[in-house]
This record gives sequence, structure tokens and C-alpha cells, in this order.
Amino acid sequence: MILVCPNCAARYEVDGTQFPAEGRKVRCKKCGHAWHQAPEAGQAEIEEAIFNPPPEPEPAAVPEPEIEAEEPQPSWRAPAVDEDARDEDFHLDEPERAKPAKRGMGTALVMLGWAALVVVILVIGWSAANYRSQIVGIWPQSASLFSKLGMAVNTRGLDFADVRHINQTEDGQPVLVITGKVVNVTGKKLDVPPLRVTLSDANKHGIYDWTFTPSTTALAPGQSVSFRTRLSNPPSAARHVELRFADGTE
Repeated sequence: MILVCPNCAARYEVDGTQFPAEGRKVRCKKCGHAWHQAPEAGQAEIEEAIFNPPPEPEPAAVPEPEIEAEEPQPSWRAPAVDEDARDEDFHLDEPERAKPAKRGMGTALVMLGWAALVVVILVIGWSAANYRSQIVGIWPQSASLFSKLGMAVNTRGLDFADVRHINQTEDGQPVLVITGKVVNVTGKKLDVPPLRVTLSDANKHGIYDWTFTPSTTALAPGQSVSFRTRLSNPPSAARHVELRFADGTE
């Protein structure tokens, strides 16, 4: 017995002996539509049911058990496909869903690399600024590079500290007094050379200079020696005082 669903026109082959004379209610497995089916319906009745389906009868007080008709499987029908497996394979092979994660991971790695590079540059710059004296001691040619960068390097290892110059009067005459310290900033013993004082005018042109020797000619690591020198009747045009080591290396 062939049944045709009035709603979706799906065709089913069922056992006609299961239908009593008054017919029974059946449900389409494909679309879920339910209708009352008479036994051994002819082809004309089937077509009529497709295009002019009768109204669904009112349910009885005690509904009869329903059966679900199975759709016949034609010999030419393709093998059944596991819908879950197909969907899963589709999601796994879909490149557009994998790209955002890869792109995000790549961007994070690039940003991390740039951050690491900035940190390395800052560490190198800080080390160069704070340990330039040690760097120049190992590589003397770097002194000129530090000087061009505005970071003069003390290649001698001796430095001046607390330098002051005072104008005062002694016995009615003007006197220029210069005081300060020479400090050994290295970790080894160093000789202290003579010191030179140069006076210059407003345009920093030298107009007078003299040399003197500190009371100590050698300093241990970190040690310092105080000095004091004076000049009576300094030039009236003197505006600037410059102090350096007499051998001209600094």
C-alpha cells in the first residue's frame, strides 16, 4: 500500500493489513504532519489528498496508537551520510575559522618581540651611560663617540670636586683664591699631575694662566686630595676660570 503525505508529498510503502475498515491516523516521518488514512486508497484518492487534503478529524476521547510510516529506500538512492560527522569535518577544514586565532597569536608574538627589543635597547643605553668610563678603559676609541653624544668620558680616572673661586682682598690688594679636590674615581692607584688654571674674558679668550702642584702626587682608589691656589691682582677683564690637568689630556 502506497501512502502520500498531503503536506510534503513524501511517499511511503506500508502494510495495508494494518488499516481497519474505518481507517486510522498516520504521521509523516519526514515533516511530522498527521492525517486520517482510509485503507487501500486508490491512486486518485492519493492525488486528491495531495492537492486537497481533508481537514484533520477531531481526536477521539481515547486516541488510537499511531504508527510512523517509513519512507521507502529506492535502489538508486545515495548511501546515508552521517550528518554529525559531515558537520564536524566541515568545521575542521574551514580555513576562515582558524585564521583569526593564528593572526592573533602572530600579532602577540610580534608585539612581544618589539617589547623585548625596547627593553634591550634601554638596558644597553643605561649601561653605556653609567659604565662609560669602564667601557672607554677597555675600548679607548669609544671616548670620541661618547663625547659626540654629549657624554664626556674621564679617560684619566681623576676628577675635580667642590671647585670654588673667591675674590677677596689681602693687604689692600685683590686676590683670586681657588679651592677644590682631585678625586681618584678608578679602582687602581693613580699619579696626580700638576694643575693649570686659565682665566678668560667674556668671550672666553684666555688672558692669563698658571700651574701648581697638589700636596699629594699619588692617590689610592677612591682617595682624594684638597688643593688651594691664589693669584694676586688678577686681570680685571677676567670673567671665567677654567681648571684642568697641566699635561693637557683633560
